[in-house]
Amino acid sequence: MDGLSYFALGILFFVVLTLAYGMIAIHDIPYHIAKKRNHPHQDAIHAGGWVSLFTLHAIWPFLWIWATSYHPEHGYAGPPPPAKAGDKTAAPKAESAAPSGDLSELERRLAKLEAEASARKDSDTKG
Repeated sequence: MDGLSYFALGILFFVVLTLAYGMIAIHDIPYHIAKKRNHPHQDAIHAGGWVSLFTLHAIWPFLWIWATSYHPEHGYAGPPPPAKAGDKTAAPKAESAAPSGDLSELERRLAKLEAEASARKDSDTKG
């Protein structure tokens, strides 16, 4: 073999190794997405990526969907839709969910219900 054949063989090995590394790196993309989003099934997605290498990439798109469907703050539901101006069905913001006046009203009603339940319990044990 002459020098040109060795050079061609070296390029062939380089291309094969680069393609093999590229296939493994591509199959780890869903795992890296899941890791970035703190997905609760990171390990399963990572294992699925390795299984996908041996199943001719049949399950890889499903791993991608699985990894990207989880939202770090809202879980699988995704972010809530933005509220429109004048939309009364939209959920209130967390800071305005329970003003102090409503809270004291709820505490008063809870104390009343607890007193009624206690009185019923006492009357049941006596009668």
